[in-house]
Amino acid sequence: MIRIARRSIEYAINSSISTLKNANTRLISTCRAVVLPRFGGPEVLEVRHNVGLPDLGASEVLVRTAAVAINPLDCRMRSGYGRSLFEPLLPLILGRDVSGEVAAIGSSVRQLYVGQEVFGALHPTAVRGTYSDYAVLSEDELVPKPPSITHVEASAIPFAALTAWRALKSTARISPGQTVLVIGGGGAVGLAAIQLSVAAGCKVVTTCGKLSIDRVMAAGAEKAIDYTSEDLRAKLEGRFDAVLDTIGLPETEILGVDLLKRGGNYMTLQGEAVSLADTYGLVVGGAAATAKLLKKQVQYRQSHGVEYWWTYMRSDFEGLEEIARLTRDGKMKIPVEKTFSMGEAVEAHRVKDSKIVHGKVVLEIQ
Repeated sequence: MIRIARRSIEYAINSSISTLKNANTRLISTCRAVVLPRFGGPEVLEVRHNVGLPDLGASEVLVRTAAVAINPLDCRMRSGYGRSLFEPLLPLILGRDVSGEVAAIGSSVRQLYVGQEVFGALHPTAVRGTYSDYAVLSEDELVPKPPSITHVEASAIPFAALTAWRALKSTARISPGQTVLVIGGGGAVGLAAIQLSVAAGCKVVTTCGKLSIDRVMAAGAEKAIDYTSEDLRAKLEGRFDAVLDTIGLPETEILGVDLLKRGGNYMTLQGEAVSLADTYGLVVGGAAATAKLLKKQVQYRQSHGVEYWWTYMRSDFEGLEEIARLTRDGKMKIPVEKTFSMGEAVEAHRVKDSKIVHGKVVLEIQ
């Protein structure tokens, strides 16, 4: 059971739920959520009205959800990606991004307060996602939402931007004056990578489809190459300090590694840890993934003198703070193409699967 304070109550930021002063409260134990009872196509998703809320931990925050973005990871999980981990835990609530308002805080939360507008993202392995009236996140997975953007706009940013941030800032440690190649710059992670690199003082070149050329140039890329009509090897000149490959095909991997300077970092979003675990089980698959990654790392160090990484989103408060700052300053934007209500989650997933929508797809919850 979680105590939810009414928005009109004023109280000290450092107060816990149990010590709210002069609070007129009501008790809430259930809410609506989009539930995944089994793996499959969009039609397996169900809107349920009496989904239980977990007890709030000391460092956790209950967010009254306003909007959540639908990420490619959500669709892959719905189809069975990660089943080695998630199948025993069905039914699941999908969703990683969230923007909304703080409804309650745990006893050790110090930086956020009830009624504050926030946005953030859960880590990829979270079981209870954000397709819900109320979402539970750790305090370090949330930051105040800039007032200059809407909840819909905010919900499209954190998961994609944190994925790019981990690759470029945590792994490659890009610095001013370096050159960055983003393979597949037209998607959300690619756009975030371009903007993060430009903000860090780097020069950015990207590949993308024809429809994304204007968008990636507006994001700050110095050069954009249409992979559908141009010879990438002929058009990509010079060497790069870092390559982020959002596509992850064998041919883009070879291209990216070949274009790196010695000591540079190649990072792909298409690591094989999860797929190997799904095929062989967590123990055997995990060992196989470690062996495969190490083999490639040794191979490319010896043949090209470069570093090779599988990169995944991880929660990072420092990164989220930087993303919020860039967003506030108008230097981080992920375009939203279409919105749906919670009751339209099945259709929203169908649209996302079809890939006919050029920008982000967002569920408006309240």
